[in-house]
Amino acid sequence: MSYPSRIVCLTEETTETLYLLGEQQRIVGISGFTVRPAQARKEKPKVSAFTSAKIDKILALEPDLVLGFSDLQADIAAELIRAGIAVHVFNQRSVEGILQMVALLGAMVGVPEKANTLVAQYRANIAALQADAATLPRRPCVYFEEWDEPMISGIRWVSELIAIAGGVDCFVEMSTQQSAKFRIIADPLEVVRRAPDIIIGSWCGKKFRPDHVADRPGWDAIPALQNNQLFEIKSCDILQPGPAALTDGLQQIHHIIRQWAQQYA
Repeated sequence: MSYPSRIVCLTEETTETLYLLGEQQRIVGISGFTVRPAQARKEKPKVSAFTSAKIDKILALEPDLVLGFSDLQADIAAELIRAGIAVHVFNQRSVEGILQMVALLGAMVGVPEKANTLVAQYRANIAALQADAATLPRRPCVYFEEWDEPMISGIRWVSELIAIAGGVDCFVEMSTQQSAKFRIIADPLEVVRRAPDIIIGSWCGKKFRPDHVADRPGWDAIPALQNNQLFEIKSCDILQPGPAALTDGLQQIHHIIRQWAQQYA
């Protein structure tokens, strides 16, 4: 069986996964939004944004496989398919989905053992943090804000990572909505009513501004503001459904919750 040797990755998570598997030599093009690993930005041509791509540049690279993500890249995928290019679009939206993506991508490039080892490491880390979370005297209510104007709460894998680390997503019922427009918090005072102990901001590439959050009318009644429990996790560490979220993103959430527990639980 032959495996793809010239791959274009339209998302950071597939690029990072191939690097972690030691298969980066297969990558001939990446997304311009890729920041992990930093090495990729230095050595791989940038051929796409997130919802747009330089089709002519991709075709010139003569890929035998293009990797994309979700319906957001459906138009790019369709144009490449019409041009005769093989395309695989992942659609992972949960922690389990991310693990399955890593395993499947490893199999697609002929290194299933490496991928399964990596997945096993992630599962072991998740289990260890869940065990640690079980020792917390109280699970804090966590408000994760993905965007500020309009206010958008966290997506499913973020909500699941909060739970793994020992917290409770205060908008967990909205987290299963794939589209951000269905996770908009229409009434800012609803956050006040849910009284989060911790607020984590990750404004999708824009710097989180705790001072702007503190200035919202009525929010001074929120425990997180009263106790100065406002934190930022960079979007590249948590909002890409790939290895970064399961490692750096999860570790940061765990650290924030563990510190809170030591002071306020």
